[in-house]
Amino acid sequence: MTTSAKNRSKRASKVEIDVPFYDVDGLNIVWHGHYFKYFEAARTAFLRSIGFDAPEMRRSGYIWLVIESHCRYVAPMRYGMKVLVRASLADFEHRVKFLYTVFDKKTRRRLATGYTVQAAVHAKTGELCLMTPPIFLRHLK
Repeated sequence: MTTSAKNRSKRASKVEIDVPFYDVDGLNIVWHGHYFKYFEAARTAFLRSIGFDAPEMRRSGYIWLVIESHCRYVAPMRYGMKVLVRASLADFEHRVKFLYTVFDKKTRRRLATGYTVQAAVHAKTGELCLMTPPIFLRHLK
């Protein structure tokens, strides 16, 4: 995917999260599964920014399933930290792949990286789409 600098800026979103107490374990470190919740917040911000939030997804006639996810834990997140989570669209030809980076807002230290892959499935038939549906591509313009 080759894009201009202008288009690249439209293909990323960032959210700020205050790490809540209920996300940490007894060692005051964010439990590993919660990182995907933070990724989801950044992905949702991106999808809202292109006008394709959950209600539009439901109306599209497709179900957008997460079929793959990965997280590399670089440094621990702790209660009270302010973190920035960046989501960027990496691929959208046959599936939709988002890349994530989590930074400590104060130090700018990278805390985690990861990705998720979503595939479109026809809501009525349950059939997997081999290409990303045009309705999603229209929202990227």
